[in-house]
Amino acid sequence: MKKKAIVLIMSLACVLSSLAGDEIVFTTVLENPITPVKNQNRSGTCWSYATIGYIEAELLRKTGKVYDLSEMFVASKDYVDCAEYHVRMHGNSRFSEGGSADDVFEVIDRHGICPEEAMARPGSMIGDTLANFTEFFATLEPYVESIAKGNSTKLTTQWKVGLQGILDAYLGPCPEKFTFEGKQYTPQSFAKMLGINKKDYVSITCFTHHPFYEQFVIEAPYKWRPRPSWNVTLDEMMAIIDEALKNGYTVCWGGDVSEDGFTRTGLGIAADIEHADDLTGSDAARWLKLTKAEQAESLKKLGAKTPELVPSQELRQERFDNWQSTYDHVMLIYGIAHDQNGREYYMVKNSWGKTGEYAGIWYMSKAYIALNTTYIFLNKEAVQKDVRKKLGF
Repeated sequence: MKKKAIVLIMSLACVLSSLAGDEIVFTTVLENPITPVKNQNRSGTCWSYATIGYIEAELLRKTGKVYDLSEMFVASKDYVDCAEYHVRMHGNSRFSEGGSADDVFEVIDRHGICPEEAMARPGSMIGDTLANFTEFFATLEPYVESIAKGNSTKLTTQWKVGLQGILDAYLGPCPEKFTFEGKQYTPQSFAKMLGINKKDYVSITCFTHHPFYEQFVIEAPYKWRPRPSWNVTLDEMMAIIDEALKNGYTVCWGGDVSEDGFTRTGLGIAADIEHADDLTGSDAARWLKLTKAEQAESLKKLGAKTPELVPSQELRQERFDNWQSTYDHVMLIYGIAHDQNGREYYMVKNSWGKTGEYAGIWYMSKAYIALNTTYIFLNKEAVQKDVRKKLGF
């Protein structure tokens, strides 16, 4: 009887093991220090949260000190810059909540930065505990559009007063002076004390519709500032990320998270739906009819056995040209991991709070990053010397 019980237990263990065999188990290869996960909540400010998180990681790398910098200070100043540009363009540009890593460094260079404690807490001006732009941008956007596309033959400067009034009402006034650790600063002197210099950083991309090893402005709607990125090959871009991480640097990443293989639970896989019938028990057409939640559940069931698209320069360009891969999110790459089948992933800090299965961290496969990266933003010193030589910096 005892022998039968042992056999039964062993059999049950084998069954459970086979059922759980597809579930992805991650093993960390390397992990660089980062500051805590934050929550952008109901605001289109991933660009600010991710890039501030990147700067905080840079300061942590260089000084060993944890700083908590204000994303809303950056957003407020950037919306002023964006509104002025939009008006100068007579409305023929994009004014929205979105932005890019370039915006954050440009704001800090022009306006400085302040710690989180020196600015009104996100959402506090409207009685919320987190950023909430629902009413804010429903007010701000049409105001700016009315100026940019109005019938005035000559503008006064009062529209800027009105703009600032809306920003201050919802985000709180940006401080002109503040005290930090017993010392008084202006935003500009604080940025100088931190040693943040935009000239130390570079944006890199990877497309064939422009020459390699030259700069161009990426044709992405949310990149409203005409700041150029350096163009390298796909292999070089991926090697830049890997080498940066191995040498203790983090990488700010801008790209597409609207793909079927990107879940809200913490996973990003370049799922090859046409060759993954097991995902749905049917063909790719059925997959497309599933809700995002159902797709995520199917991916979870298939797990580490999910077949992936094979990245190539040609496929990457095709997906960008046909709008399949767009620019809609910014995050922070800080580590490398692999699953039980040896597939490699980047460990990525998101700004959606401690959500998902990994408390706000996403595991995004290297194939997903290769196919869906719009740009990476990082310290020049993190780029390999041979690539720097090709680019001339």
